[in-house]
Amino acid sequence: MIVTCVYVWVKPENVEDFIEATKINHENSIQEPENRRFDILQDPNDPTAFLLYEAYASEGGAAAHKQTEHYLTWRKTVEPWMAKARQGIPYRVIAP
Repeated sequence: MIVTCVYVWVKPENVEDFIEATKINHENSIQEPENRRFDILQDPNDPTAFLLYEAYASEGGAAAHKQTEHYLTWRKTVEPWMAKARQGIPYRVIAP
């Protein structure tokens, strides 16, 4: 299993729009055959900071996600709302 933690910083005026667009991406992502988890997390101390926790069965599944229409639409939609570039860090799962 491969996990990617995507750190996102959103302009304050776009937080609600970002949440709505990301929920749509979430709903579609969890339908992907290799998706195991797709969580949207918001920092309780900084409402403009988010963490997207994405787990896929394989590196191929994670790569396939980045080719889906819903991901490409999400990326294009939220890009102007970013306070700075998002950062995705892949992790190899040790347990469970």
